[in-house]
Amino acid sequence: MKNIVIIGAGPGGMMAAIKAAEEGARVTLLEKMPEAGKKLKITGKGRCNITSSLEGEFFLAGYAGGKGRFLYSVLNEFSNFDLIDFFEKRGVPCKVERGSRIFPCSDRAEDVVEALKEELLQKGVKIYYKSRAQELIIADGGVTGVKTADRVFPAQAVVLAVGGMSYPGTGSTGDGYRLAESAGHSIITPRPGLVPLVTVEPWVKELKGLSLKNVQLTAFEPGGTRINQDFGEMLFTHFGISGPIVLSMSRDIGEYLYKHTGQQVGVKIDLKPALSEETLEKRLDRDFALYSRKQFKNALNDLLPKSLIPVIIELSGIDPEQTVNSITRSQRRGLVNLLKNLPVTVKGTRPIGEAIVTAGGVNLKEVDPKTMGSKITRGLFFAGEVLDIDGYTGGFNLQAAFSTGYAAGKYASE
Repeated sequence: MKNIVIIGAGPGGMMAAIKAAEEGARVTLLEKMPEAGKKLKITGKGRCNITSSLEGEFFLAGYAGGKGRFLYSVLNEFSNFDLIDFFEKRGVPCKVERGSRIFPCSDRAEDVVEALKEELLQKGVKIYYKSRAQELIIADGGVTGVKTADRVFPAQAVVLAVGGMSYPGTGSTGDGYRLAESAGHSIITPRPGLVPLVTVEPWVKELKGLSLKNVQLTAFEPGGTRINQDFGEMLFTHFGISGPIVLSMSRDIGEYLYKHTGQQVGVKIDLKPALSEETLEKRLDRDFALYSRKQFKNALNDLLPKSLIPVIIELSGIDPEQTVNSITRSQRRGLVNLLKNLPVTVKGTRPIGEAIVTAGGVNLKEVDPKTMGSKITRGLFFAGEVLDIDGYTGGFNLQAAFSTGYAAGKYASE
């Protein structure tokens, strides 16, 4: 019976342990935190967006930088539908929500974690909590064990599934990069993946807490080339902008800022994407006719959230005391343009510790995409966020963790 040690009891590590035990291996799972799945419990605001219902190329497009291609084999072996089936068979029925997102019907991430822990127990996996892997033991080009502070765990194969550097309070503190480097691997510099953005404009702070639904964001390089565009919900914060579409776009915006130090990214917010400029101008004309004798500052209540009105008035350059019937057509057109192109300047991202996922990690060129095995050190396998793979919001990152974990557990057991 083959001895396998898995480092990290997150989604990738737990799935690797379950599959390895299923294949007949003797499995030891090391977790430095006092419990398994700590980060998994807080994903999706505690609801756990397990995966996506998208298929084929549409699913692969959910990974940044075209890296979905690297996952092609493992997703074929353990797909999003296999994952849904896995949980439903273990008492966690799932549902599809907006944007093809899959959640447990209970809306409880804890149910997902408990199902995995129960499976580990059923499969006879030995779990050691508060056990930080300090060193990989390597001899003659192959891994032979793992050393913790107080003991050595012999192994014919080791799966490194310790996560990245996001949410360090859950245990993701970059240990995996050091361990991978000790086995000869190179690391693509870790940086924030899905993360809130820091902006320049002082007025953004005035809108702290304001959530906008059904808006469209477009990000541009300084030269005008479009970086990304998305539609949905966003949030203003004391430092800048956040919310679902901001997080989704942050991966590409962050990468641009990372590659172009000192530059900034322009973002335009279309507050009324369902209306063309012409239609919006007609809507504005109707509102202005209704409030023709009122001051401009009191004429936008039907069009905008209350806290946004003073900001729009200031940026429009129209005197807030001016009566509506004295506003010129030129001023109206300028206001329409502002509502369709509210400008925000992004100067950076929040720290990696606040990111939902880490971009960067173990270089994919050094990993077999079918087995998740190291091309450098025999018996070493990888799973999850420690790899240089990151997806957009929508369940892609968890699916990558589960699928790479499944493959790593299977092939480590051979």
